Amino acid sequence: MTRSLQVEWLGRMPYAEALALQEARVAEVRAGRAGDALLLLEHPPVITLGRSARPENLLQSPDALAERGVELHEIARGGDITWHGPGQLVGYAILDLQARGRADVHRFLRDLESGLIDTLEKLGLAAEIRSGMTGVFVAPSAPPRKIASIGVGLRGWVTWHGFALNVDPDLAGFDAIVPCGLQGVEMTSIARELGEAAPADLLARSREAVADAFVRRFA
Repeated sequence: MTRSLQVEWLGRMPYAEALALQEARVAEVRAGRAGDALLLLEHPPVITLGRSARPENLLQSPDALAERGVELHEIARGGDITWHGPGQLVGYAILDLQARGRADVHRFLRDLESGLIDTLEKLGLAAEIRSGMTGVFVAPSAPPRKIASIGVGLRGWVTWHGFALNVDPDLAGFDAIVPCGLQGVEMTSIARELGEAAPADLLARSREAVADAFVRRFA
C-alpha cells in the first residue's frame, strides 16, 4: 500500500516537549487524522534510558549530571541507554506499519538501518550493521565505531522514537554512559570521520540526506 512520508525539521527542542509532541502525533495517526511523519530535530544535552536499560550503564549520578545541565529521562522505547545533544540529528519516525502493509517490527528496524546507511553513503561514508549490536557503524572499523543509534516503540503498529545520527556533537557527552550498553564500542561522528573534508554546513546537508533517503525508502 502506497503511503507518503512527511519530513519536518523542528530545530532544537527540549526532550520532554518532543516526547509530548510524539505522543500527540501517534494518537493522531492511530485515529486516522494524520499521515506518517519523520520528525527531525536536535536536543539539549539529555540521557534517555529505554526499557532494557541497566543501572550500571549510567556512569554518573543524576545529581552530577544535573550540575552539568544534562537531563535524565526513563522512556518507553526499546534498547538501553543513550545520550542526545546539539550536533546530533534525531529522527522520530511515526509510521502506521499496518496501513503500509508492513506489520513487522524487525523489517522496520532493518529499514531504519538501511536509511541511515544510504544517508551516510550520500555524505561520503561507508557504513554497516554489526551482528548482535544495535545501530549503524563506520565500515570498516576495529574496534567498532558507532555513528548512529536506534531505539523504537510501538503503539498499535504505529511507531515512535527512532534514531540518533551523530553529525557533529561533542562526543564527550557519551562519557557518562556505556552507549546502548555495548562494551568495546567507540562513538564517532560524521564530522570526525570526514575530518577536514567536512563541509561547514554539515548539519544541513545531513538533514537533506536523511530526508531524501527516508522518503525514498518509505515511499
